[in-house]
Amino acid sequence: MLVLSHGATAQTPFGSTYSTLAAANCWSADGKKTVDDHSSRICRGKAGLVVIDMVDDLRETISIGRNRAEAAKEPAAQAWFGPFSSATPTIEWRMAGSLPFAIIQRWRIADQSDQDTSGRPRDKALLIVTRLSPGGVCHVAYVDASANPNANELARQAADESARSFACDKDRAKIVGNRGRAVELATQR
Repeated sequence: MLVLSHGATAQTPFGSTYSTLAAANCWSADGKKTVDDHSSRICRGKAGLVVIDMVDDLRETISIGRNRAEAAKEPAAQAWFGPFSSATPTIEWRMAGSLPFAIIQRWRIADQSDQDTSGRPRDKALLIVTRLSPGGVCHVAYVDASANPNANELARQAADESARSFACDKDRAKIVGNRGRAVELATQR
């Protein structure tokens, strides 16, 4: 399913398509089809790409590549946050024609200073824009979902305007829109 955005041009229409990290779309590194929701795994992406979803010490990382080995070498595979974090299962793939150039994914960042009545940290929602190769797979932009009522639009705009020209080895991920608690948590180390 390809959905054209309002900013599409006649020459290179930008659009979105979606995939999931749901267990039915993933397998463990040893090739088993059934995996625990909290283990590292490989999932089908778009255009022949795979998504590696790795969890270590309650901190998740997501990377993309043609295969597991390629994805594991990308900067995104080492892009973790200080607080506990996890990605939600839906991945939005930003496309230029039939080629994906970025993903947008909603993350939950645990806020230890805001706990529920049982003492569990409340999650803060953050959208992460990640550029795809060629040129590296890395975080391009962060959008605080609670501080921006138009967070999805801001993330798509950041992907469409910045992802393809972003240099993983030189540029730093930018904060797009209003800063909120999720951005504060994501940028602390």
